[in-house]
Amino acid sequence: MPPKSKDSKLAEAVQEAAGQPLNQDLLLSLVGYNCRRAYLTIIPHFDARMKKFDLRAVDFSVLSLVNANPNMTQKRLSQAVNVSPPNLAILLDKLEERGLIMRQRNPLDKRSQTLILTPEGTRLCGRAEKTVSELEADATSMLNVEERSQLLHLLQKIFLPQDE
Repeated sequence: MPPKSKDSKLAEAVQEAAGQPLNQDLLLSLVGYNCRRAYLTIIPHFDARMKKFDLRAVDFSVLSLVNANPNMTQKRLSQAVNVSPPNLAILLDKLEERGLIMRQRNPLDKRSQTLILTPEGTRLCGRAEKTVSELEADATSMLNVEERSQLLHLLQKIFLPQDE
């Protein structure tokens, strides 16, 4: 029997590797990787459900924050959503053009503006928040209530300021 060629040995090795499970041990030990994979699993469903409202994730976050915190300043909102002030201004322009948000001069500091939702913005935000709550329940249905609560708590320990 003639010796196997280099190409046939490679083909056999590739065939064997194709049948083996991927070793993801290192990646699965990384918090960032796991957060990203969970996000990539949920975001397509978020995008599909928010399409009817014409909202992206950042738009939804802005509306939800302004809804819960009327009269907050643009600067504070910029910090909360981690969007630079110039980019936030563009986003707010678009939400304002849609009649969802209003800017008003800050009576305590005329150089800044505060934000409130319009009645239409409040209605849209309420419907979008309900839709996102349903999406979250579906996306985390494999977790029981305690596990979901624990997951949220642990993730928030990473990015929320801790009381000392």
